[in-house]
Amino acid sequence: MTEIVTTSTASMAATTGRNRLPGNALLGLFLAGFISILTECLPAGLLPEMSRTLHTGVSLTGQTVTLYALATALGAIPLARATATWPRKHVLQLALAVVAVTNALTAMSSDFTLTMVLRFIAGLGTGLIWPLLGGYAARLAPPGREGRAIAIALAGTPIGLALGVPLGTWLSSLGGWQLAFYASAAVSVLTMVWVLVALPNLPGQPVDARFTISQILVIPGLRPILFALATYMIAHNLLYTYITDLLLHAEMADQTGWVLFAFGVTSVLSVLVVGAHIDRHLRKLVVGSTLLFGASVLVLGVLADTPMLVYGAVAAWGLAFGSSPSLFVGATINATGGAATVAQSITITVFSASIAVGGFIGGLLLAGLGTASITWGALILLVAAAATVIGGAKHAFPRNA
Repeated sequence: MTEIVTTSTASMAATTGRNRLPGNALLGLFLAGFISILTECLPAGLLPEMSRTLHTGVSLTGQTVTLYALATALGAIPLARATATWPRKHVLQLALAVVAVTNALTAMSSDFTLTMVLRFIAGLGTGLIWPLLGGYAARLAPPGREGRAIAIALAGTPIGLALGVPLGTWLSSLGGWQLAFYASAAVSVLTMVWVLVALPNLPGQPVDARFTISQILVIPGLRPILFALATYMIAHNLLYTYITDLLLHAEMADQTGWVLFAFGVTSVLSVLVVGAHIDRHLRKLVVGSTLLFGASVLVLGVLADTPMLVYGAVAAWGLAFGSSPSLFVGATINATGGAATVAQSITITVFSASIAVGGFIGGLLLAGLGTASITWGALILLVAAAATVIGGAKHAFPRNA
């Protein structure tokens, strides 16, 4: 991985007088990402109970996830620009406060319209958090270890995706779906306390007037990165959103919890593996992640009648996916240099929109062509992603990265 935010990084290293990663500070960023994605996917495991409380159907209640992702996608770029000059810790604390309050109010709500408004506001809070994490982590890291810092900070996103649904389901079994949202609000408040104590309050960085969105999008390498990210994430959400249907199709519905556990374990392992090598082997890791994900989907499509192979394929999927946000954000920062702040917000917009699009397209495929079509749709997208990553050896995913 090439030098990222070199001046700020060197200054931070000189100030702290150390060459090791600031673990406590990065943990605060990790927790912020974790609580953001946890809040987003929390309703997925609670839909039947929530729909009874809100007096709506399960499919309509499921739009609480879609609307959250949509709000994040819509808010990421304008909110990143509006707060670019604010001290970084102030922005993060404000966003976490929004998530904490809206989660608590969601738990109290029995009105569908109010719940949807609260979910939209919570999504805007996440729209403030996600574009912040990668750049914040890079500025905290000593020279040469920026990629590892980004990987740690963004690891909360895949781990939150892996654990959000089963964790919410477990909490609801103890005290109803409201307990899951109250717990999420409590974790948000605890994260605010940790951030207050552990993170240095780095100054904001004004957005250069030269860097309009249209000008950033023509930076060599950025569009292939965004296309690869979109196809990769839509493929993931095609599968993950409808994992229950896929396992039912494979006659493994009673093993859903264990399958998700396998995915979660290898997602965490992915963070450890990628974090150790991302600074020197970014391209190899992105190529490997995309090909491994594609191979696992192929196995799910062809050999879904063999439980052990399904477990192996899902575990490989988790290993491929676990650090994908770190890889794509790292590639974005490398490719865009001085325009990285706005470029990251564009990346997060694509990331969030892909969550919503994946769920939507998956629903259409499921209704029109059946469960098997989801797997093949994901595989087609991953072939496109792999071709883009492998072909982007000059600017997007350079060989020296």
